Amino acid sequence: MTKLSLAARLALVTTTALLPIAAFAADAADVADDESRQIIVTGMLERTNSGTKTDTPLTQTPQALTVVTDDVFLAQGSLSISDTLRYVAGVVANPYGPDSRVDSAFIRGINALQFRDGMRDIFSYYASTRADPYNFARVDVVRGPASVLFGQGSIGGLINLASKVPEFQTAGEISLRYGSFDRKEALADLTGPLSDTLAARVVARVRDADSQTDHVPDDRVMVSPSLRWQPSADTDITLLGLYQEDDGGSTAQFLPLVGTLYPNPNGKLRNDLFIGKPGWDRYDGRLLQGTGMVEHRFNDAVKISLKARYIDSDVTYLTHYPDSYSNPDDPYLDPAKRIIGLYAEGSHARLNIFSTDNNVQFRFNTGAAIEHLVLAGIDYSWNRVRKTSGYNYETIDIYNIDYAALSDYGGGIPTALAGAPEDTRQRQIGVYVQDQIRLWDRVSIVVGGRRDHVRTKALNVAAEKASATTFRAGIIAEIVRGVSPFLSYTESFEPISGTTIALDPFKPKTGRQVEGGIKFHPDNKTLVTLTGYHIREQNRPIEVILSDGNGGTIRGQAQLGELTSKGYEVEASRTLPGNFQIIANYSFNKAAPKETGIQLDNVPKKSASLWGTKSFAVNSDATLRLGGGVRHIGTNYSRTITATSMKIVRTPSYTLVDALVEVNWQDWSLAVNATNLFNKKYYAACLSRGDCFIGAERNIFATLTKRF
Repeated sequence: MTKLSLAARLALVTTTALLPIAAFAADAADVADDESRQIIVTGMLERTNSGTKTDTPLTQTPQALTVVTDDVFLAQGSLSISDTLRYVAGVVANPYGPDSRVDSAFIRGINALQFRDGMRDIFSYYASTRADPYNFARVDVVRGPASVLFGQGSIGGLINLASKVPEFQTAGEISLRYGSFDRKEALADLTGPLSDTLAARVVARVRDADSQTDHVPDDRVMVSPSLRWQPSADTDITLLGLYQEDDGGSTAQFLPLVGTLYPNPNGKLRNDLFIGKPGWDRYDGRLLQGTGMVEHRFNDAVKISLKARYIDSDVTYLTHYPDSYSNPDDPYLDPAKRIIGLYAEGSHARLNIFSTDNNVQFRFNTGAAIEHLVLAGIDYSWNRVRKTSGYNYETIDIYNIDYAALSDYGGGIPTALAGAPEDTRQRQIGVYVQDQIRLWDRVSIVVGGRRDHVRTKALNVAAEKASATTFRAGIIAEIVRGVSPFLSYTESFEPISGTTIALDPFKPKTGRQVEGGIKFHPDNKTLVTLTGYHIREQNRPIEVILSDGNGGTIRGQAQLGELTSKGYEVEASRTLPGNFQIIANYSFNKAAPKETGIQLDNVPKKSASLWGTKSFAVNSDATLRLGGGVRHIGTNYSRTITATSMKIVRTPSYTLVDALVEVNWQDWSLAVNATNLFNKKYYAACLSRGDCFIGAERNIFATLTKRF
């Protein structure tokens, strides 16, 4: 893949930015002042369709939901989708440290699935690029199963990204950024009317940057143009395009336990250590995406929503990683404990996805104080993942790597050992219905059901079929002003491709959750949610190690009978007098297989966070905003269980501090963000299989913005 120069990338963004400016031709004086543009996250005012697929206030939704708007996660210094979740209750963001390949998060101890505008957009591993947070107006977090509306999904919950769409009011910004790891960026977000019925928007980012790992770049070109047509007050049609090209690598280097968490006589391995071939190791991706969304209101009672998306993605992933797995307790091949085995692995992946979701809403009353909003829909998705891969094995002195001696395999995939080719196709079709009942304008009841059929076909393997029926029911009532207890029951399922270590096809994962809590919302500036939950998941894959009968071992996966995830969460957001905003969270989660009762690998039981911002008026033209936050992730453990023993690795807890200073003057702003301000050195995860993942280092960057 050809890598564009920084000058070429800047030219691309400048060109795309100038086109809408010329078309908009609007007076900047028509734009609201800085203070009116600030978005405030305030309890009852916050609405989302991620919990019900209808526009419903959080205080009328009987489930734990969090909405993180772009002004909040950008103020917190978020540079990835995972970063946007750092101050959300029940979520562990970046559980394996910063990862330039994928976004990851645990919700209630379980891996979360990612959706975009209500449709899933990530399938398989290392076959797509990470979504860009600058391209989204908000990130919604649904905690707990959500299959009734979204089909196959994570038992713990899902993340739904809401795309920025064109507006009929002229607005926008262009930003330049510089920061740690030689980060150089240009960003643009411009929107406005082209006519009385047509609006446009373009969102773009160009980045030339290094990362906290030596020889691993983090470069990106992202351009997302969109059009919105409103021929009448009842019809809204939006078309979204996206081109994204990433040229990078893997910030995760899978460093061995002995030399990181555990001592090595040669000292501790550097956090920025790169283990690979400079120039050969890479994670390069290209993504093309097109989305169409149509909403039409026939009358006050009937509304339809139609959505469809096509994604074409390809990724080249070439990487090295040390052999910490053959003997995790002592992976070195020499008495001096310097020489270690080295895997070289390469793959080319192609991912194609088509998805569509179509529903109709009916509003009607069955009594003077009984209102119904019935949602009925059908969704369909198809995805295909093709991969070719290869491997090789070398050795290195990990304390003095001779990079020149490593092979570059002609710039391609290693051929010493060819990986099994992958060509997996999956189709899913689901039909769902939901009734939201509003009683006396104080009680909300949600009931729904869904039927799914999934067919998965892998290369040279018989097609696997799975079907599931899932249900949900919930109630929330404002028993006194500002106090709304709720109770809900939800179900979920997730088909899994492949076979167990015994060569039996995987059964779909299924789960159910009972959740109860109270939402306090005494005014429109406050929302406090107290939640307790109990999740049961069946057929969860785990890694197992068995004897091969010849003194060696074999690794594979088996499915557990049952997993239980239970705990409680406290989440609070409040705007105090004097324009002081605060977000606070605390979570306790116990996630363990029923058979062992032992906490899941790398899942901390406790986490907490606190974030606040305060704005000051400097004079009639200028304001100063100060922000700060603290995040704590508790101790987690990793275990390997064999027939005769259990190995336990403990990853210590860590606490990080973030900060923001922002000056706004007329249409200009200068913001300085710092994450991990005090440069705390920590490990995000150390696994009993033999490797450690480095935590995020201090990252400081300044952003100069001109608003229109």
